[in-house]
Amino acid sequence: MLDIKFIRENPEKVKVGCKKKNAVCDVDGVLALDEKRKEAMTKIETLRSEQNKLGKADIEKAKELKNQIKELYPAFKDIDERLNVLLLQFPNMPFDEVPVGKDESANVLLRKVGEIPQFDFEPKDHIEIGEQLDIIDVERGGKVAGSRFGYLKGPAALMEFALVNFIMKRGVEAGFTPIVPPVFVKKEMMSAMGYIDTSQDLAERYFFEKENLFLVGTAEQSVGPMHANEVFAESDLPRRYIAFSTCFREEAGSYGKDTKGILRVHQFDKVELFSYTTPEKSKEEHRFLIDFEEQLWRALRIPYRVMQLSTGDMSRPSASTVDIEAWLAGQPAEEGKGKGRYREVSSASNVTDFQARRLNIRFRNKENKMEFVHMLNATGFPIGRTIIAILENYQQKDGSVRIPEVLQEYMPMKKIPA
Repeated sequence: MLDIKFIRENPEKVKVGCKKKNAVCDVDGVLALDEKRKEAMTKIETLRSEQNKLGKADIEKAKELKNQIKELYPAFKDIDERLNVLLLQFPNMPFDEVPVGKDESANVLLRKVGEIPQFDFEPKDHIEIGEQLDIIDVERGGKVAGSRFGYLKGPAALMEFALVNFIMKRGVEAGFTPIVPPVFVKKEMMSAMGYIDTSQDLAERYFFEKENLFLVGTAEQSVGPMHANEVFAESDLPRRYIAFSTCFREEAGSYGKDTKGILRVHQFDKVELFSYTTPEKSKEEHRFLIDFEEQLWRALRIPYRVMQLSTGDMSRPSASTVDIEAWLAGQPAEEGKGKGRYREVSSASNVTDFQARRLNIRFRNKENKMEFVHMLNATGFPIGRTIIAILENYQQKDGSVRIPEVLQEYMPMKKIPA
């Protein structure tokens, strides 16, 4: 949620920021309601002040003032609620350095890392590899659960746990605390995280109306509210978590996209990185998270590129998002000829104090004043897509798949035999 004070002082900047985010925001309506709320509150506070001055000196007059306050309060509450509804429509403001654009076509390439693998054979995609090695079974996944579900079997299942063990070890060494969070989140907590503000947001979520609970689409959604209504000491920041969670997505806007295999599914496992820090350190923390993500992909020796997302391609809570896209050697090329393309595997976002305001997560600074923390999230490994990247980049001519060297200590094999 944006600070109402910021909107008051920067109405034109907020209008521009909303336009950059392709969001329809009634800035003038918010400011008008804000004035009405201040007027209503002033009336109530004036009457309370008079009531307090009277004390027991004039009991009848004090009762009369109390009744007047009681009559005024519903109108104030109505204005306050309407104002909050309008404020929930506002996205976070993008940083000035974020490229402006309507969608992913305006994203900016920051760098490419790694050598694209060269094969002396036609590389297969993960679907064909998984079927031939009998390690991915989407046919039985469909039989049991429907489309966009699958089984990881044998070496693929072992690879999942190898990836989790590998990243958890690296995370602990980098100062993250490992956690396994709930996969259910209360509606008010999901709302506070800013992920059900639009009908499109809601279409992506699994919601259990009777229980008033959402299934998480990423561990960020249950890790973020962990410290709701709490106060950190500045010396306790940054607070970093590395979380393993099963995630669930409707994929409502993906009809016809990536319908085969495990690239885009309703249920998947993911390791998420999360940080709480001070406003002064949030950009530095963002760079730290991106660097940690890149270290993981370099360790796997999988080529990738780093993209700065445009204003139109970022989530509503984000002020800046940087994606990592891994090279998937068996995917159809974007131009339609040959094999191989980059696909998103990791994302790192700085949401500043946007979520912290809704969640009331603060810290006491060195001057003993309270401030809202800045919150950041990043993908460690999306397990399914990471397995795809390994299978497609490490496939061999004889049909076998080599195991990346950094994972071999966590697996009982150095390659998956044909």
